[in-house]
Amino acid sequence: MKVLQINSVCGYGSTGRIVTDLADILQENGHECLIAYGRGQAPAKYQNCSVNFGNSWDFRFHVLRTRLLDEHGFGSKKVTQHLIQIIHDFNPDIIHLHNIHGYYLNIEVLFDYLKNYGKPIVWTLHDCWAFTGHCAHFSAVGCEKWKIHCSSCPQKGTYPASLLLDKSALNFKRKHNIFTGLSNLTLITPSQWLSSIVKESFMREYSIQTIYNGIDLNLFKPLKNSVYQKYNIDLNKKIILGVANIWTQNKGLKDFIKLSHLIDKQYQILLVGLSDSQIHALPQSIIGINRTNTLQELIEIYSAAYVYVNPSIEETLGLTTAEALACGTPVITYNKTAVPEVPDESCGIVVDCKPESIVNALPKIQYISQENSIKRSQTFEKRKNYTYYIDLFQKIYSASLSSQP
Repeated sequence: MKVLQINSVCGYGSTGRIVTDLADILQENGHECLIAYGRGQAPAKYQNCSVNFGNSWDFRFHVLRTRLLDEHGFGSKKVTQHLIQIIHDFNPDIIHLHNIHGYYLNIEVLFDYLKNYGKPIVWTLHDCWAFTGHCAHFSAVGCEKWKIHCSSCPQKGTYPASLLLDKSALNFKRKHNIFTGLSNLTLITPSQWLSSIVKESFMREYSIQTIYNGIDLNLFKPLKNSVYQKYNIDLNKKIILGVANIWTQNKGLKDFIKLSHLIDKQYQILLVGLSDSQIHALPQSIIGINRTNTLQELIEIYSAAYVYVNPSIEETLGLTTAEALACGTPVITYNKTAVPEVPDESCGIVVDCKPESIVNALPKIQYISQENSIKRSQTFEKRKNYTYYIDLFQKIYSASLSSQP
């Protein structure tokens, strides 16, 4: 079986690591895999099974078109035609789409081709961009226009930001026409929450399955550490930890600052992933650090924490929460989007979206065992979850063969 994966990046970032993880498992099971991506450079390990069809000039023009015309996804015609040639030459049995936004792909050109390709297509939706007129997430502003027809977008200035025009109404109509009507398309979501959202969108005509993203439990596990000494934290204090690749208000940075004024002196907030300017703006009661230098350093921080708090209000799953559980650390999450799916009642507490609710939950964390947290993390074991993709590929591939005359 030959599988072609298409994504914005390869080998880095959350989706980039997912495509390489899937490539590893496909190859280990005797299948052939090619990753076609539009930006950056693949790690050396994957350069023999990947191809970059984009270029920096096209990327810049697509960004400009997005900023000025609000036409994200409608640039990059020439490089998309290059991608179609790659598909033709590789002749995959299954095409697996991931993020098809990110300033590198023309959705009209690609889907005009896919509608006539005749072989199975699987599309993993990592966010909500496919069925909105503009944004990738809408929960923070409570917008529900996407259920009927987007217009006058309240998030025109968010990714993929438009500085001038608002074409959300036209974009919605175009996406509706482009992304519907494929007889051979299966959708995958990384959470039940996103699955329920998709079923309210114009993409509800398709079969939708949920496969959780995964983490490597050989790496994420409790480790002895010197975190208290390294960051000069009082040994009598309990660490409240927050981690993000990019800290935005929707990730909960403002709520952590409010929380710092509500907790008593037995707790110490430690935030990982902040920019220098964000660290400089923090109150003295919060310890902020940039990205960790190594994965082991991050795992040690997870292991040292009393509780991991995820106050994000825009997540399609939230794997940092699973990483914390794998390191034996219980969690508190807001009851918003998909994050509450990660813990169960044995290892975490789901609260209302306000810092006061976190404060009330903190004393209850002491009754959660490390063993329960680790046990729950097994739900997100990488190899097991990504094997579900292989099973799905084989099922739909066999069905496509049997349907041929």
